[in-house]
Amino acid sequence: MLVMEKTKIRNLELNNRIIRAALWMKMADKDGHITPQLYKVYEELSKGGVGMIITGYSMVDPNDRPNPGMMGIYNDSFIEEHRKLVDTVHSNGTPIAIQLAYGGSQNYHPDFQDATLFGPSAVKNRLTGITPKEMSKEDIQHLTKMFTSAAIRAQKSGYDAVEIHGAHGYLLSQFLTPFCNRRTDEYGGTIENRSRIIVDVIQSIRKAAGDNFTIMVKMNHDDYMDEGEGLTLADAVEVAKILEKAGADLLEISGVNETSGKGVGPARTKINKPELQSYFLEPTKQIAEAVTIPVLLMGGNRDFKRMQGILNDTSIAYFSIARPLLYEPDLVNKWKDNPDYKPLCISCNACYREGEVGCSVKEKRSITKV
Repeated sequence: MLVMEKTKIRNLELNNRIIRAALWMKMADKDGHITPQLYKVYEELSKGGVGMIITGYSMVDPNDRPNPGMMGIYNDSFIEEHRKLVDTVHSNGTPIAIQLAYGGSQNYHPDFQDATLFGPSAVKNRLTGITPKEMSKEDIQHLTKMFTSAAIRAQKSGYDAVEIHGAHGYLLSQFLTPFCNRRTDEYGGTIENRSRIIVDVIQSIRKAAGDNFTIMVKMNHDDYMDEGEGLTLADAVEVAKILEKAGADLLEISGVNETSGKGVGPARTKINKPELQSYFLEPTKQIAEAVTIPVLLMGGNRDFKRMQGILNDTSIAYFSIARPLLYEPDLVNKWKDNPDYKPLCISCNACYREGEVGCSVKEKRSITKV
């Protein structure tokens, strides 16, 4: 197998195995509508050689906006602008998926701190201080419909796939986390029960969108919380099996529940040695060995030949990158020309700055050159 070979996820053909991971660009307007800046970002990415683009996370509910500047797809008014985005990306031969998310108590939007936000249980979020409203079964059914309706809008807009955000401490992830999920009904307790809401979402989308539409899920391999509080790798292996059985076509494996309150996130800094790259490799390998659907490795993928070695030596099928593409949207094309090419991204996380996301290092170097 080769990193640069064509592959298929369900019926979706990719030109190579490198995928642009979802990244919140902070560029949508206050209601989630796409701005000229966002169109430009995705147009540049679509020319850069990636096998597929996954958009930044998008709101499925206007009453739940985890962060300002997120894209939305929560009503039909968004279809036309998303179709324009998809057509632009497709015109350059690149598939595109949209990531769908519901934040719950992990909400940083200044206008939504006093809103009614849902959670599996009424447990105060250590990071935001928000105590969510425990969801009734009717609330869960409504949320499932919100995800499904958003997915159908995405399909009508021409997206090739959706990615359900079930990681990082957002609502679906919270159902998997014992600290957040204290329920005693069929949505709490066992790992099968805690996975049920994501299963509901997958199956509902599949029923509505049909067999040809690609459904992906982003999930944690570990919450990195204290013992007994978070999802563990052993749990994650079981979750992966459950989601495969439910109909997921691909699993992207991340880590860290930001509600741990420990101040750690999935985007690590100072990736300046080969051994620090691909930092979720070992747990992702274990999950990939437990399922038959393709698994996507994220986190610190910086060396093309290392990725080729991982592809040869493990069951991992795809690789996602995000931060390096802020500096070099054409990075994958550079790797095609020169597999030894070293990305210019220094993993400093200065891109996570106030205002729109961008590479501060690149901007400073450009000013210096002038």
